[in-house]
Amino acid sequence: MNKTRRFLIYTIIFVFFTILIQSVSMAQPPDPGCNPDDPTCPIDGGVTLLIAAGIGIGARKLKSKNNTEKL
Repeated sequence: MNKTRRFLIYTIIFVFFTILIQSVSMAQPPDPGCNPDDPTCPIDGGVTLLIAAGIGIGARKLKSKNNTEKL
């Protein structure tokens, strides 16, 4: 079996088990204890981290763009 075919088979097996593990691990119902339509429902910490990461990446790209324009 060539390397490309072996890599494809291993990738398919990995994706299959990853999806299987996700579906088994979700044992609790997805109820956070607050109504999603309620405007006072808090934003989870993960969303805040993603926003902060996006701001950081944007600032880094803007800084590198300004540095290349000055050269």
